[in-house]
Amino acid sequence: MNQIKIGDKAPFFQGHDQNGNLIKLNDFLGKRIILYFYPKDNTPGCTAEACNLNDNFQSLTTLGFEIIGVSPDSISSHQKFATKFNLQFHLISDPEKQILKAYNAWGEKKLYGKISEGVLRKTYIIDNNGNIEAIIEKVDTKNHAEQILKNIKTHG
Repeated sequence: MNQIKIGDKAPFFQGHDQNGNLIKLNDFLGKRIILYFYPKDNTPGCTAEACNLNDNFQSLTTLGFEIIGVSPDSISSHQKFATKFNLQFHLISDPEKQILKAYNAWGEKKLYGKISEGVLRKTYIIDNNGNIEAIIEKVDTKNHAEQILKNIKTHG
C-alpha cells in the first residue's frame, strides 16, 4: 500500500451515495473536498463526527468545501443515517473497501489489546486541483470541523 503524502494527486474514487447517485472524484474538480473515512453509521463516535460536520456545513461550504463521508456500510444504512441526522452531504458506500484501501483507511487496528482489521478513521483535504492538501490522522470526532479549519489555516 502506497503512503499518501501532502502534495500527491488524490487517488481516483467513485461510489454510490445514500441516494444511489454515482459520486466520482472528477465531479468535484475546481472545489475543495473534505473526504473523511469512518467505521460505522449510527455508532457514537461516527455520529458525533457526522453531526459536527453537519452543524458546520454552512461555514465549510462557504469556504468552497464539499464534504464526503466514506464507510463500508450499505447504501440503505447510509440513507437511514443521513435521514435520522439530516446530514446535508454525501455518504459513499464502500462495502468492497476499494476507496478505503486506496486512501490507506483500511488496515490493522488495536482495540483493547486485540488486533483486528478495520476502518482507520482519517480525513483528507483535497484541493481544487485534485491534490492532497492536508491529512488528519488523529480525528477529534466531537470537534472535527474545528480541527479541519485549524488545519487549513496552518497548512493552506
